Amino acid sequence: MKRRTLIQAAGAAAVAGAAAPLRAQNFPTRPITLICPWPAGGSTDVTMRALAEATAKHLPQPIVVENRPGAGGTLGIVALKTAQPDGHTVSQIPLGAFRIPHTQKVSWDPLADITYIIGITGYTFGVVVPANSPFKTFKDLVEWARANPGKLDYGSTGTGTSPHLTMEELALQQGLKFNHIPYKGSADLMTAILGGQIMAATDATGFAPHVEAGKLRLLVTWGERRTKRWPDVPTLKELSYGIVSNSPYGLGTSKGVDPAIVRILHDAFKKGLEDPKHLATLERYDQDVWYMSSADYAEYARQTFAKERALMEKLGLAKT
Repeated sequence: MKRRTLIQAAGAAAVAGAAAPLRAQNFPTRPITLICPWPAGGSTDVTMRALAEATAKHLPQPIVVENRPGAGGTLGIVALKTAQPDGHTVSQIPLGAFRIPHTQKVSWDPLADITYIIGITGYTFGVVVPANSPFKTFKDLVEWARANPGKLDYGSTGTGTSPHLTMEELALQQGLKFNHIPYKGSADLMTAILGGQIMAATDATGFAPHVEAGKLRLLVTWGERRTKRWPDVPTLKELSYGIVSNSPYGLGTSKGVDPAIVRILHDAFKKGLEDPKHLATLERYDQDVWYMSSADYAEYARQTFAKERALMEKLGLAKT
């Protein structure tokens, strides 16, 4: 009797061991939901849709992009925490994921609740003003803000996002006081500045079409070097502020997803990342490729989470 029990147990273990590869082999069994935690029409939405289309060519199921804007781009992480850990739900992971938990109470943990798939790209950020603004240069804006504390209304893509916190870092460095107005994403932010509701906007290159059309003036960008598209626009670094910000991001899925399924997702999204159509869309928004493997991206997450804690403490924004 005991021998039969042992044989049955061994047989069950063999079946269980074979089940994981079988599940991975059949993955995906339904469309994959790719969450863009920003409004439709913004630069992230456009580039992620291009990525989804390119990646779907390498999977037996389509990829459906779902917009969930708000909460500084972290609603995708909320969705990952409640989704079935089967790899069918994927989300963009913005840099704010490693920052916001240090500034406010959240229901998720970026290290405990996310399985990291792949690093994708980063943004070109900048500050824009309406074309009829009296600010002709970024120095003009800074000097006006210095003379008028708390009166410069500027918008960003949300509290705790890189556009917001880079401006706050600059304000701390220069002894300035800005009036920050958060929006759900680039599309809403551009509507506000084009409508004259704010004096300036900090954003990724969702502002590009409006700058090209002459409706907005780009005063400064935040990269390591000037952009190819706007070679006459200086960077914060060269203006002696010593700040570089590009907010790299990637994709993640729920914690506990079978590693074999994560590999399938990684390999498919890497092919999508390298697709000429996707690369052309990134170039359109001045975004460079920032590829990281699943393991490297997970390590980046751990390191960045610690670094962001230090930055939030420096800015006096860390929760107590």
